[in-house]
Amino acid sequence: MRIWNERLPGVPLTLVGVSAAEASDALRGRAADAGLVRLPIDRTALSAIPLYAETTVVVIPKDHIMAAVDEVPAADLADDIVLHPLDDVLDWQDRPGRPANERPATTADAVELVAAGVGLLVVPQSLARLHHRKDLTYRPVPDAPESRVALSWLEDETTDLVEEFIGIVRGRTVNSTRGRPKTPPQPKDKRAETGGAGRKPAAGRTAGKSGGKPGGKAGGKNPRSGSAGAKAAKRGKPRRRP
Repeated sequence: MRIWNERLPGVPLTLVGVSAAEASDALRGRAADAGLVRLPIDRTALSAIPLYAETTVVVIPKDHIMAAVDEVPAADLADDIVLHPLDDVLDWQDRPGRPANERPATTADAVELVAAGVGLLVVPQSLARLHHRKDLTYRPVPDAPESRVALSWLEDETTDLVEEFIGIVRGRTVNSTRGRPKTPPQPKDKRAETGGAGRKPAAGRTAGKSGGKPGGKAGGKNPRSGSAGAKAAKRGKPRRRP
């Protein structure tokens, strides 16, 4: 938003928060012009540019024994209750830990249960930060599935402003021409097309067209014609002998 406001101060940018499951429908319904979405999504009528994969973390109470380590392998969660909310964005094949009696409706509800000491929660790091509490912390889970984030928008509405937003999200500089109309090519210099025809003629040569062989002199008399003509003029009529 900061970069957008610097580059396009006259065009307001409004952020709209939606759940991961609602993001693609919000774009199709034109509730937003572009959105940061979690893959995979239904790409019908949507374009999407993958941006990055998030670190996955386990949310734990600050006084939990795991708070003393730098990272927590998924196998170390086997004896703990691990909450899996209904809006879980991770694609698990085998969910770690012991399941709770009921699945929380949302990630926010699951965070409240972690704070109450009911269980632990494995989520992308951005969600752990979003629902941060002073009595909770988190640690990376290196072998857990990652959540991939993409920038998406309607295929039929790739406007100049959407292109500008894509460029900002992808880190293009203000002078970058990617995604923008290119400057039409300028006509070539005529002298370049004529292979140096505009050069200054060499001394003693005529700059006009030559009717003879290449490199010949244009116009003018045969260099020998001058002396031959003078000799012929001197001869005149033969004299008679007396």
